[in-house]
Amino acid sequence: MSHRATPRRLALVLEYDGDAYHGSQRQSNAPTVQEALETALTELTGERLDTAFAGRTDAGVHAQGQVAAFTTCSGLETNVFVRGLNAWLPPEIAVKRAVEAPPDFDPRRHATSRTYGYTIYNAPARSPLHRRHAWHIPDTLACRAMQEAADSLAGKHDFAAFSRDEGVPTIRCVHRCEVARRGPLVTLEIEANAFLRQQVRRIAGALVQVGCGRMDVSAFGALLRPAPPASAEPLAPAQGLCLLRVSYPALELHVEARGAPTTPGGPGSAS
Repeated sequence: MSHRATPRRLALVLEYDGDAYHGSQRQSNAPTVQEALETALTELTGERLDTAFAGRTDAGVHAQGQVAAFTTCSGLETNVFVRGLNAWLPPEIAVKRAVEAPPDFDPRRHATSRTYGYTIYNAPARSPLHRRHAWHIPDTLACRAMQEAADSLAGKHDFAAFSRDEGVPTIRCVHRCEVARRGPLVTLEIEANAFLRQQVRRIAGALVQVGCGRMDVSAFGALLRPAPPASAEPLAPAQGLCLLRVSYPALELHVEARGAPTTPGGPGSAS
């Protein structure tokens, strides 16, 4: 095993299917993405390494562009880390890219924005092929009304209604929120400086209420004014949520975008 005297910091871009895992963060009594990654790192380098993730994803939530970082004395090239880790990782997890990072790189604190996607399968009959990566809504959704409501999210707002977190600051800045339809798939893509727990799933649930005609656009906008925690309903199921990418000012960590896992060829801690 190749080692060097000076430790180095590496950043990884991870893609994973969260269906088999109880979230990204290590737990003592359940399989997690962090545990699987650290086990693979030990097999590859012979070191016991601690990893840090850009954001926490809950059980059943997927990622296309999760970022993890660790410090190692291994002298392996970054491309060897990609190939070697993918040889040791289970099939639900893959390393898409590895890059050298500054010694103090913190994937959570140094991120400038995060982008999540949420996928809805909008057709009368459910789809077994999409069941692990999309929320089935049989009623036809009015995407134009959903986009009008989503436009109100842009800017700095109090998102208390969209989170169950209590006792923490709930002001967040959303850069954009886009709703698109491609055949039976309706996708929501939202970028913000940071997200509250359950924020994207509660936004998706409230937008579906708008799309089904159960909530008007003005009522959706009212949820951005002072409101009780978790008052935005329903909480959309976890399987439709995917962490698409995390952005940094000094590191190029994006991989070729392909949208949520349910949109082949197409365009999360929030869970």
